[in-house]
Parts: sequence; C-alpha cells; structure tokens
Amino acid sequence: MTTADIAAMPVAEKLKLMEALWDSLNAQTDKDVESPAWHEAALQQAEDDLTAGTASLVDWAEAKDSLRKSSRV
Repeated sequence: MTTADIAAMPVAEKLKLMEALWDSLNAQTDKDVESPAWHEAALQQAEDDLTAGTASLVDWAEAKDSLRKSSRV
C-alpha cells in the first residue's frame, strides 16, 4: 500500500486502518521504541488540564464512535 493509496481512501477506512496499525503495534513484544520527548510533554499537559478541571475523560469506545460519526461527511 502506498501513500497515494491511503490518500485515496475514505476517512472511515483510514481510521479503521489506523486502528489496526495501533493494535498491531501494541501487540508487539519488542518494546524497544522510545516515545518522543513531545509525547511526555503532551501527556503532562493533559494531566494538568484534568487536574485543573479544564478537560474531562471520555470513554475510548465513545471517542472512537464519535470519530467515526464525524468522519461520515
């Protein structure tokens, strides 16, 4: 699959592909890949926002459903 193939896909199919990729990466046993520095900063910001009450948690299944619905344009 090429970048052009992916670009031609509908958004809903791209989201399914991305979810499958994440599931595959998560299942890998070799965890030698380090997160980039910006990732720690983003997680810290999210935690700070939760603590300050300026953000709230959303159930992962609900978040995926919302993303799928919003991609049906």
